[in-house]
Amino acid sequence: MDDGGSVREELSTLSFEELQELQSKVGLKVYNQIVCDSGKEQHGGRHKCAQKDRPLEMSSKQPVPFLRRPAAVKKRVVRDPRFDDLSGNYNPEIFDKTYAFLAKVRSQEKELIKQKLRRVKKEQSRQQLEYVLQRMMEQDKAQERARQQRERMKQFKQEQRQRVQQGSKPYFLKRSEQRTLALADKYQALKRSGKLESFLGKKRKRNATKDRRKLPGARAR
Repeated sequence: MDDGGSVREELSTLSFEELQELQSKVGLKVYNQIVCDSGKEQHGGRHKCAQKDRPLEMSSKQPVPFLRRPAAVKKRVVRDPRFDDLSGNYNPEIFDKTYAFLAKVRSQEKELIKQKLRRVKKEQSRQQLEYVLQRMMEQDKAQERARQQRERMKQFKQEQRQRVQQGSKPYFLKRSEQRTLALADKYQALKRSGKLESFLGKKRKRNATKDRRKLPGARAR
């Protein structure tokens, strides 16, 4: 038997107390070298210590880095579907067709608010309900104006396509011209409903208030 095997065999015959005494005499470093060298020879030159379950010894002289490296934390990304490319492009016509059932729900909500207004007695609750009802009516009017504007632009584009097919050059409306057309449609709608004079009167009052604020005497006050 070789020297490594004989040393390992001799160590295997020793008791735990004798191993501890041997370790204290020769030192921990020499003791580990003897045990590991014997195991290395037995396993064909590969380094394998007898105590395989022993924890790994780390040196206490390893320098600590100056800058601490924090653990990487995955940042939570909040996505708004209204402004995200993953949600696709916004098409008002498709949106109106998809959520057409909401018009019925809104009409039911308005009727419910009107019923509550007839029964409510507290002035504060009445003001809140009136504000909500007025807000919903304004939103409906704004949606209707936007729909009419889209219809007008759609019709204008169709007319331009027909002109191009006939050999004419296309004409593109400027933003100022679009606003002018929108004001003309609003004027016609107010005239048909009989509210044109009331609208013009309120507008004159607003303009007069703005003019009074620009006067020198109003500024001094």
